[in-house]
Amino acid sequence: MAQKQVILIMTDTQRKDMIDGYGGENMHTPNLDSLIRNGIRFDNAQTTQPVCGPARSAIFTGTYPHSNGSWGNCMPLYPNIKHIGQRLSAHGIHSAYIGKWHLDGGDYFGYGICPEGFDPQYWYDMRNYLSELTPQERVKSRKCSATREGITEDFTFGHRCANRAIDFLQKNHGESFFLTLSFDEPHGPCLCPKEFLNLHLHHKFKKSENVFAPLTNKPEHQKLWADMFDFSNNPDLLFPEFFGCNSFVDYEIGRVLNTIRKLCPDALILYTADHGDMLGSHCLNSKGAAMYKEILNIPLVVSQRSLPRGVANSTPVSHVDILPTLLEYYGIPLPYGLDGHSILSLLQENKQCQRRVFAEFTRYEIDHDAFLGFQPIRCIYDGNYKLVINLLDTDEFYDLRSDPEEMINRIDDPAYESVRKELLQALVDEMYRTRDPFRGYQWEDRPWHKSEHKNFVLYKMSRQRLDEDMPRQLDYETGLELTDSVVRRFQ
Repeated sequence: MAQKQVILIMTDTQRKDMIDGYGGENMHTPNLDSLIRNGIRFDNAQTTQPVCGPARSAIFTGTYPHSNGSWGNCMPLYPNIKHIGQRLSAHGIHSAYIGKWHLDGGDYFGYGICPEGFDPQYWYDMRNYLSELTPQERVKSRKCSATREGITEDFTFGHRCANRAIDFLQKNHGESFFLTLSFDEPHGPCLCPKEFLNLHLHHKFKKSENVFAPLTNKPEHQKLWADMFDFSNNPDLLFPEFFGCNSFVDYEIGRVLNTIRKLCPDALILYTADHGDMLGSHCLNSKGAAMYKEILNIPLVVSQRSLPRGVANSTPVSHVDILPTLLEYYGIPLPYGLDGHSILSLLQENKQCQRRVFAEFTRYEIDHDAFLGFQPIRCIYDGNYKLVINLLDTDEFYDLRSDPEEMINRIDDPAYESVRKELLQALVDEMYRTRDPFRGYQWEDRPWHKSEHKNFVLYKMSRQRLDEDMPRQLDYETGLELTDSVVRRFQ
């Protein structure tokens, strides 16, 4: 196999308009802007769940959170689920992971143990970072106030991660490899040297039309969420620490990009964020149990010397498509059990197409009673319309052509009956295809749509997904090995 090198760079809690090259204003992100100018920018890329751990689970397994076990923070991947390090290393690809992992069940910081498939010499998660600090420094590293008090660049997690990535590139640039550099920044506590803070002391974030928009005809849980935040003391949306840290992580990314250009000029570079932040849109803050574009529609840029440059692609794509795309790029056969699909042809042939992508929310985390608890949500998006099923609440439907800010909920508008029904059927079919453990007739038996399958036996019955990574199960009625993943019963 010819030498192939891939670097995946991630940030945490970075929405598209926090980058000037994605429409931000005075966000001071020159390095990401340069990457965008020299790559393919996806404008309709979606995370699968706007929560840290579940979002990452889709990126690194090619499966939805409901498929891989990490459907809430603090929930590790199922033991039978293979991540990208295992899949690539099994084919001789040197794989290294540096930065926030969030998939071992060890909550925010992790356990500091290198997963199978990644090079333990370079493994470095947030637990490893804390282990390098004194108890006093640990406390300081979790205080947003440390930024105003003054910290050095080398005190930060992001700088230490970038250093390790540069070291990896310097020592391994002569071979095929896959490197992930996963920053925690600009996620709180938003640590950065004062020079970056000073860039944003008086920076008013560009407000979209939906900022502070009332939640009329919206789900009750969103109204409870909005009650948690009071923007009356910050009407101009001043977030100097957050935006300062955003500029700081751009600087650290720039250090790594400079090394890539010098040592690995033909490498394939991918950049994305796990999710965004509401920042006052719809009166909400942070991320969680909603499917608004501010937290769902994330940046995704792909750059390589052989690919088109300065291209904006409007095709709806998903984080769950990244792993199959990389497997195809490395020439590795795609395993059956993936939920995502390769988009390599969109990159190499500069194509755009119509696609539907899916997103979900089930619970923010298991160990902590916060973020509204159990809120089962499933979403389908095709670039023109978005349908959101809030199983325990009011559903949402948006015509994004006339309402790009998602302010008018048209779930009961008779003019959209046919398109709503079509999208609902596609959403339910995807839940059955991927063995969503929360599937059931309730998802299609809604106040605005009555289910045709509301009975004891669901209209499809599934057995094991025929995945080559799992031992083959036996059919309940014959005792023979399964030959079909979907079995219809009681007919």
